[in-house]
Amino acid sequence: MKPFTLHNDYNGPDERGHFGIYGGRYVAETLMPLILEVEKAYAKAKEEPEFWNELDYYFTHYVGRPSPLYFAPRITEHCGGARIYFKRDELNHTGAHKINNCVGQALLAKRLGKKRIIAETGAGQHGVATATICALFGLKCIVYMGARDIERQMPNVFRMKLLGAEVIPVESGSRTLKDAMNEALRDWVSNVDDTFYLIGTAAGPHPYPAMVRDFQSIIGREVREQMMLAEGRLPDSLVACIGGGSNAIGLFHPFLHDEQVRIIGVEAAGHGINTDKHAASLAKGEPGVLHGSRTYLLQDADGQIAEAHSISAGLDYPGIGPEHAWLKDTGRVEYVSATDKEALKAFTLCAKLEGIIPALEPSHALAHVLKLAPTLPADHLLVMNMCGRGDKDIFTVAKALGVKL
Repeated sequence: MKPFTLHNDYNGPDERGHFGIYGGRYVAETLMPLILEVEKAYAKAKEEPEFWNELDYYFTHYVGRPSPLYFAPRITEHCGGARIYFKRDELNHTGAHKINNCVGQALLAKRLGKKRIIAETGAGQHGVATATICALFGLKCIVYMGARDIERQMPNVFRMKLLGAEVIPVESGSRTLKDAMNEALRDWVSNVDDTFYLIGTAAGPHPYPAMVRDFQSIIGREVREQMMLAEGRLPDSLVACIGGGSNAIGLFHPFLHDEQVRIIGVEAAGHGINTDKHAASLAKGEPGVLHGSRTYLLQDADGQIAEAHSISAGLDYPGIGPEHAWLKDTGRVEYVSATDKEALKAFTLCAKLEGIIPALEPSHALAHVLKLAPTLPADHLLVMNMCGRGDKDIFTVAKALGVKL
């Protein structure tokens, strides 16, 4: 691990929305009034106990929080090292961590009087969570989704439509998450009066990275309390997958000042980080600007955004949340990667050993856990964020394994 010096202003971003040199608000002039409106509304809501009380009500009675912290005995035995715990956010309503953020942003949209919600989605879990909350609150829901992602995530597309959302296929570019986000931003500029853009990951222009982090930090706060009850001390290490980075920053953030806690994010290595088929922007990217913020991006020699690849639609993004970029540079968080093949192996192993079918996204985190845990002592406490369930991925996995359904 690199040495890490705690920063007094860590809980940032600063007033300009920067984490060190990353983050910020690099958007067209037409978007600035909309983003400033969101920033002002969130700054006001953060100071009001009523806002957090309402959020807690829905967390408890609708989302199903707190999610369990589960000791995984058979995978622990299989690895023969650290004691492995899963933070089971796949047991949330809608099957992933995404709904934590959706409830918070939807409550903010209601405060602003917005009746139309737009969102982007890759794996479809954010789209499903957004559609779910819009149904609950009686809001119109438009979800932009890359046409390629629609093909590999049909169960979630059907769920969104059942919930009353309009799903708009995006045919431009790589036809994946990056392109869906581009179209959502275009929509927002064209519908300024009644529309709120509910961004699904800890990326985009300020205040979204910090706002999404704050809503997702319920994950790490619960882990602190649950591990103290289970083991009488904090975990020794944390592991989470990284796409845009919302599930990971939600787990990591409450522990960043605990220097004794090792923190590891796992990117999608696809066919391998030394090929052109991966989504490891921290390992192989360079700083640049995309979707309103400065961060690490996969780029070609001319600075054009490169196409990302992962078997997981939720990790198939050529960038990363700006806070993760800053954490990489400071050395506080270690970032590694797992290939498609390693994720598939972890997916099937978890199902057979623990009776839990994970999403392909946390299967990447589990792939690293399977390598890391055997190198650690038996009293080492390792927590992995099981951020999504795998029913959405069974067709993708079956195809990859050569199984005809």
